[in-house]
Amino acid sequence: MRQPFEASSMANLLKTLVLLSLLVGCATARISSVNHYGSGGTTGNGETPETGEYGSNHDPAYSQNTPGDDDGQEGEPEIVPKNPNQPPEEDVPNDHESPSLFPNLRFPFLPFLGNMWKSGQGQQYEPAENAAQEEGEPENVATAEEGDPDAEFLGSWVIHSENSGVSAMHIQLLPNNKAVWYDTTNLGFSDIESNPRTCKPRVGGKKKDPDQDCTAHAIEYDVETAEIRTLKMTTDPWCSSGALSMKGALVSTGGNQDGFRSIRILEPCEYCDFKENDKALIGNRWYATQHTLENGSFVLIGGRASYNYEIFAPDQLEPTTTMLGLPLLDQTNERGENNLYPFVNLLPDGNLFVFANYKSIILNPYTGETVRTLPDLPGGTRNYPPSGMSALLPIDLSENDDESKLEVEAIVCGGNTRDSFFNSDMKRPREFFAAFKDCGRLNLNKIGSNWEKEDMPSPRVMGDLLLLPTGDVLIINGAKAGTSAWNAADIPNLNPVLYSPKKEPGQRFKELAPSKIARMYHSTSAVLPDGQILVAGSNTNPYYMHDKADEPTMIFPTELRVEKFSPPYLAPALKKNRLVIVEDDSDKKLMYGGEFNIHVQSSAGEIDYSKIKVTMYSPPFTTHGYSMNQRLLILKLKKAGDGGITVVAPPSGRLAPPGYYLLFVVHQDVPSRGMWVHIE
Repeated sequence: MRQPFEASSMANLLKTLVLLSLLVGCATARISSVNHYGSGGTTGNGETPETGEYGSNHDPAYSQNTPGDDDGQEGEPEIVPKNPNQPPEEDVPNDHESPSLFPNLRFPFLPFLGNMWKSGQGQQYEPAENAAQEEGEPENVATAEEGDPDAEFLGSWVIHSENSGVSAMHIQLLPNNKAVWYDTTNLGFSDIESNPRTCKPRVGGKKKDPDQDCTAHAIEYDVETAEIRTLKMTTDPWCSSGALSMKGALVSTGGNQDGFRSIRILEPCEYCDFKENDKALIGNRWYATQHTLENGSFVLIGGRASYNYEIFAPDQLEPTTTMLGLPLLDQTNERGENNLYPFVNLLPDGNLFVFANYKSIILNPYTGETVRTLPDLPGGTRNYPPSGMSALLPIDLSENDDESKLEVEAIVCGGNTRDSFFNSDMKRPREFFAAFKDCGRLNLNKIGSNWEKEDMPSPRVMGDLLLLPTGDVLIINGAKAGTSAWNAADIPNLNPVLYSPKKEPGQRFKELAPSKIARMYHSTSAVLPDGQILVAGSNTNPYYMHDKADEPTMIFPTELRVEKFSPPYLAPALKKNRLVIVEDDSDKKLMYGGEFNIHVQSSAGEIDYSKIKVTMYSPPFTTHGYSMNQRLLILKLKKAGDGGITVVAPPSGRLAPPGYYLLFVVHQDVPSRGMWVHIE
């Protein structure tokens, strides 16, 4: 008869704990609004923000009209159609929150009761204070205990720059080992003056700021020294796309307003600046995806209200001439869109894998023909604004480089429900649904294949998915609840995750050492030549906000610190396995299908040539949780020994479009420093 008594005791205990939690919550509650700009649509100091990502100039398809704005009363937002070409409207409040009687109410004894479950909508989180911001700056956050040689190394973090001046909304690594990043020209001031000094009328930002904006909105960042050079950009690249060209130049496309149809080119030279043509594209390309084709030309797919794509030649600013319709984008457009920044990858047969929302096809880019319709990925939405992650898994040419027989797989991870964006961005009070934990994996060249699902250790939205030199995959940045858009996500996901695609299901994921800095909306990352990961950006505000004392409504500050993360393969104990490529004695110019030689040295011990692989990485253009043009090839070895390795280059541009790549020699699962090579 003990079982009923125990059950009754447990129930009483639960009730007691809940009551205690409520009392603690009530005792500490503040009767205040969660409103980011004040209940009347103003900032904490009484000012009205001039732009809003989904309020004024960010969203030409929808504007947000909250009843009662004029008298300070909050209400449900009304979705109002808006002219896509309408210019920015200033002084429109973006982010109203209705007051909450107990905004800080939590259940400290029973944290699982602090979350609610909504059937059919996913797990819903309450807004949370960003505790990570109060813990201080990370200083080499290693997981292995000091002095314990047997403890597993799960990575380490270090601050590389305290202030980069510009928030890294978009990032691209160039072949000169400089990272270029930029945000937008219509959010007011950045934190760095342009040099040489150039000014133009301020757009957006704070009303108290001067009318002339003399700050820079793009920089070139030395990934070794953290030295910064400001760059001039005249057209707005907000939510744009980009790629490296055959010559190693950054070709940036699209953006907002005067950037809708822009092409910008930045060559990798000491004093180069952007060259721009604001009328080069046929369609408006805002939230579009750019990808390189086998001949080095670019395809530019989608964008807000653009259900089409166009192809253009690299390294030139001339207007495009070819545009074709893409019905997939029309079919997958939903309330809140859910199909922006489509996932695109070039396949070994020259066709494209195109994924939007939850649907995907194999597309012939030259004719517009849908070659094959792929199975839907069930669960919800994976593209912006629910913003999952995707990549083409490493393509292994080491045993077979016959393009017709290669295993090619795509992976899509995270995201959120199909109505999550409306609830996190437009509904008042906001509702942050838990992001997805699942990853779907699909064989793209096997007829009849279906998505195979597996769960990550934690849910994630707005994260980056990066291919590592070893062939593993890194999942980093983002949040555990909500979606993209300003302040539309909550609970930073501070732990990177390592995914090993060649391991058995159930053994592929490993959680790594956490950062202490929240990397939310508009954060980015990049794989560096030395194997570290550069992490930058995060601004979920309508202009730069840093100090909560000055901006009391701010939840997550504009983040200008730059971090470097060392993955587990950079563990001090593995340093002995790290080879050095002798670049002066190695081939850097590759020809398709041809053999080339690499000379390597070991600074500690013998080289085990049976445990060597050579990988070739295309550094992507990363923005809004998607890394465009990213691919990793594992190359075929002809021979290895006596400090020399003979390697076979990829057979064609369908596997490696012409241009610059980072080449790594991986010895016993530890990559060398990457060497830049060029293939044509």
